[in-house]
Amino acid sequence: MFELPNLPYAHDALEPVISQATMHLHHGKHHKRYFDVMNQMLQESGAKPASLEDVVRGAVGQAKLFNNSAQAWNHTFFWECMSAPGQKASGDLAAAIERDFGGLDQLKAQFVAKGVGHFGSGWVWLAAKGETLSIVDTHDGVNLLTEAGVVPLLVCDLWEHAYYLDHKNDREGFLKAWFDSLPNWTFAQAQYDAARKGAAGWTHPGPV
Repeated sequence: MFELPNLPYAHDALEPVISQATMHLHHGKHHKRYFDVMNQMLQESGAKPASLEDVVRGAVGQAKLFNNSAQAWNHTFFWECMSAPGQKASGDLAAAIERDFGGLDQLKAQFVAKGVGHFGSGWVWLAAKGETLSIVDTHDGVNLLTEAGVVPLLVCDLWEHAYYLDHKNDREGFLKAWFDSLPNWTFAQAQYDAARKGAAGWTHPGPV
Protein backbone atom coordinates (compact mmCIF):
# COMPACT_ATOMS: atom_id res chain seq x y z
CA MET A 1 0.00 0.00 0.00
CA PHE A 2 2.91 2.32 0.74
CA GLU A 3 6.15 2.13 -1.21
CA LEU A 4 9.63 2.70 0.16
CA PRO A 5 10.59 6.08 -1.37
CA ASN A 6 13.88 6.42 -3.18
CA LEU A 7 16.58 8.44 -1.48
CA PRO A 8 16.66 12.10 -2.60
CA TYR A 9 20.39 11.75 -3.38
CA ALA A 10 22.98 9.09 -4.21
CA HIS A 11 23.96 6.59 -1.51
CA ASP A 12 27.43 8.13 -1.26
CA ALA A 13 26.25 11.77 -1.18
CA LEU A 14 26.58 12.12 2.61
CA GLU A 15 30.13 10.82 2.92
CA PRO A 16 32.30 10.98 4.93
CA VAL A 17 29.81 11.51 7.79
CA ILE A 18 27.52 8.70 6.61
CA SER A 19 29.04 6.10 4.31
CA GLN A 20 27.53 4.49 1.26
CA ALA A 21 27.56 1.16 3.10
CA THR A 22 25.52 2.61 5.97
CA MET A 23 23.02 4.18 3.58
CA HIS A 24 22.48 0.91 1.72
CA LEU A 25 21.91 -0.93 5.02
CA HIS A 26 19.82 1.79 6.63
CA HIS A 27 17.57 2.58 3.67
CA GLY A 28 17.48 -0.72 1.84
CA LYS A 29 17.17 -3.01 4.87
CA HIS A 30 15.97 -1.22 8.01
CA HIS A 31 13.68 1.33 6.37
CA LYS A 32 12.26 -1.18 3.91
CA ARG A 33 11.44 -3.60 6.73
CA TYR A 34 9.19 -1.05 8.44
CA PHE A 35 7.20 -0.65 5.22
CA ASP A 36 6.95 -4.40 4.72
CA VAL A 37 5.57 -5.03 8.22
CA MET A 38 3.22 -2.05 8.14
CA ASN A 39 1.83 -2.94 4.71
CA GLN A 40 1.22 -6.53 5.77
CA MET A 41 -0.69 -5.39 8.85
CA LEU A 42 -2.78 -2.91 6.86
CA GLN A 43 -3.57 -5.52 4.24
CA GLU A 44 -4.61 -8.08 6.84
CA SER A 45 -6.90 -5.55 8.53
CA GLY A 46 -8.46 -4.38 5.26
CA ALA A 47 -7.54 -0.77 6.04
CA LYS A 48 -7.30 1.74 3.18
CA PRO A 49 -5.64 4.79 4.71
CA ALA A 50 -5.42 8.06 2.82
CA SER A 51 -2.00 8.95 4.18
CA LEU A 52 0.85 7.60 6.26
CA GLU A 53 0.22 10.40 8.73
CA ASP A 54 -3.29 8.99 9.23
CA VAL A 55 -1.85 5.54 9.87
CA VAL A 56 0.57 6.84 12.51
CA ARG A 57 -2.00 8.93 14.35
CA GLY A 58 -4.61 6.18 14.18
CA ALA A 59 -2.22 3.54 15.47
CA VAL A 60 -1.55 5.18 18.84
CA GLY A 61 -2.07 2.42 21.41
CA GLN A 62 -1.37 -0.33 18.85
CA ALA A 63 2.32 -0.82 19.51
CA LYS A 64 3.36 -2.91 16.50
CA LEU A 65 1.51 -0.89 13.87
CA PHE A 66 2.47 2.39 15.48
CA ASN A 67 6.16 1.56 15.74
CA ASN A 68 6.43 0.34 12.15
CA SER A 69 4.37 3.12 10.57
CA ALA A 70 6.05 5.83 12.64
CA GLN A 71 9.48 4.47 11.80
CA ALA A 72 8.57 4.38 8.11
CA TRP A 73 7.59 8.06 8.36
CA ASN A 74 10.57 9.06 10.51
CA HIS A 75 13.14 7.64 8.13
CA THR A 76 11.68 9.24 5.02
CA PHE A 77 11.62 12.55 6.88
CA PHE A 78 15.22 11.96 8.03
CA TRP A 79 16.41 11.54 4.43
CA GLU A 80 14.76 14.84 3.52
CA CYS A 81 16.47 16.54 6.45
CA MET A 82 19.92 15.90 4.98
CA SER A 83 21.77 17.22 1.96
CA ALA A 84 25.25 17.05 0.53
CA PRO A 85 27.64 18.88 2.89
CA GLY A 86 27.82 22.66 2.69
CA GLN A 87 24.45 24.24 3.55
CA LYS A 88 24.11 26.99 6.15
CA ALA A 89 21.08 28.30 8.01
CA SER A 90 20.03 31.74 6.82
CA GLY A 91 17.15 34.20 6.74
CA ASP A 92 14.23 33.93 9.13
CA LEU A 93 15.32 30.58 10.51
CA ALA A 94 18.81 31.82 11.30
CA ALA A 95 17.26 34.80 13.10
CA ALA A 96 14.98 32.46 15.10
CA ILE A 97 17.97 30.29 16.04
CA GLU A 98 19.78 33.41 17.28
CA ARG A 99 16.72 34.48 19.28
CA ASP A 100 15.85 31.12 20.85
CA PHE A 101 19.30 29.56 21.33
CA GLY A 102 21.80 32.39 21.11
CA GLY A 103 23.19 31.28 17.76
CA LEU A 104 24.02 28.21 15.71
CA ASP A 105 26.89 27.10 17.96
CA GLN A 106 24.59 27.07 20.97
CA LEU A 107 21.90 25.22 19.02
CA LYS A 108 24.48 22.61 18.03
CA ALA A 109 25.65 22.20 21.64
CA GLN A 110 22.10 21.71 22.93
CA PHE A 111 21.10 19.44 20.03
CA VAL A 112 24.13 17.21 20.54
CA ALA A 113 23.67 17.15 24.31
CA LYS A 114 20.01 16.15 23.95
CA GLY A 115 20.92 13.35 21.56
CA VAL A 116 23.83 12.07 23.65
CA GLY A 117 21.68 12.17 26.79
CA HIS A 118 18.91 10.09 25.25
CA PHE A 119 19.14 6.55 26.61
CA GLY A 120 18.72 3.84 24.01
CA SER A 121 17.18 4.20 20.56
CA GLY A 122 15.27 7.22 19.35
CA TRP A 123 15.42 10.57 17.59
CA VAL A 124 16.46 14.15 18.32
CA TRP A 125 14.42 16.89 16.64
CA LEU A 126 14.59 20.61 16.00
CA ALA A 127 10.93 21.61 16.12
CA ALA A 128 8.76 24.71 15.98
CA LYS A 129 5.46 25.61 17.57
CA GLY A 130 4.43 28.77 15.80
CA GLU A 131 7.57 30.90 15.73
CA THR A 132 9.22 29.30 18.77
CA LEU A 133 11.97 26.73 18.29
CA SER A 134 12.77 23.84 20.62
CA ILE A 135 14.84 20.66 20.76
CA VAL A 136 12.92 17.47 21.50
CA ASP A 137 13.98 13.84 21.86
CA THR A 138 11.62 10.89 21.32
CA HIS A 139 12.07 7.21 22.10
CA ASP A 140 12.09 4.29 19.65
CA GLY A 141 9.65 5.17 16.84
CA VAL A 142 7.79 8.03 18.49
CA ASN A 143 7.63 11.22 16.43
CA LEU A 144 5.91 14.61 16.65
CA LEU A 145 2.82 13.84 14.55
CA THR A 146 0.68 13.44 17.66
CA GLU A 147 1.85 16.76 19.17
CA ALA A 148 -0.72 19.41 18.26
CA GLY A 149 0.78 22.45 16.58
CA VAL A 150 4.37 21.13 16.64
CA VAL A 151 6.17 20.99 13.29
CA PRO A 152 9.51 19.15 12.94
CA LEU A 153 12.20 21.10 11.10
CA LEU A 154 15.09 18.62 11.30
CA VAL A 155 15.73 15.22 12.87
CA CYS A 156 18.73 13.01 13.48
CA ASP A 157 18.50 9.27 14.02
CA LEU A 158 19.86 8.01 17.35
CA TRP A 159 19.48 4.30 16.61
CA GLU A 160 22.88 2.61 16.45
CA HIS A 161 22.30 1.30 12.94
CA ALA A 162 22.36 4.93 11.77
CA TYR A 163 26.01 5.44 12.70
CA TYR A 164 27.71 2.32 14.06
CA LEU A 165 29.49 1.26 10.86
CA ASP A 166 31.03 4.72 10.53
CA HIS A 167 31.42 5.97 14.12
CA LYS A 168 31.22 2.79 16.24
CA ASN A 169 29.65 3.69 19.61
CA ASP A 170 30.65 7.38 19.40
CA ARG A 171 27.16 8.89 19.22
CA GLU A 172 28.49 12.29 20.26
CA GLY A 173 31.06 12.31 17.45
CA PHE A 174 28.40 11.31 14.95
CA LEU A 175 25.99 14.03 16.11
CA LYS A 176 28.65 16.72 15.96
CA ALA A 177 29.77 15.70 12.48
CA TRP A 178 26.16 15.40 11.35
CA PHE A 179 25.21 18.85 12.60
CA ASP A 180 28.28 20.48 11.06
CA SER A 181 27.79 19.02 7.59
CA LEU A 182 24.45 17.43 6.75
CA PRO A 183 21.35 19.43 7.81
CA ASN A 184 19.20 20.50 4.87
CA TRP A 185 18.61 24.06 6.04
CA THR A 186 16.54 24.86 2.94
CA PHE A 187 14.11 22.10 3.95
CA ALA A 188 14.18 23.29 7.57
CA GLN A 189 13.34 26.83 6.45
CA ALA A 190 10.32 25.55 4.50
CA GLN A 191 9.16 23.65 7.58
CA TYR A 192 9.62 26.75 9.72
CA ASP A 193 7.56 28.79 7.25
CA ALA A 194 4.79 26.20 7.55
CA ALA A 195 4.92 26.28 11.35
CA ARG A 196 4.56 30.05 11.45
CA LYS A 197 1.51 29.81 9.17
CA GLY A 198 -0.08 27.08 11.28
CA ALA A 199 0.35 24.55 8.45
CA ALA A 200 1.48 20.93 8.74
CA GLY A 201 4.54 21.19 6.50
CA TRP A 202 6.02 18.19 4.70
CA THR A 203 3.84 15.12 4.21
CA HIS A 204 4.90 11.61 3.29
CA PRO A 205 4.15 10.26 -0.20
CA GLY A 206 0.74 8.62 -0.15
CA PRO A 207 -0.31 5.04 -0.84
CA VAL A 208 -0.18 3.59 -4.33
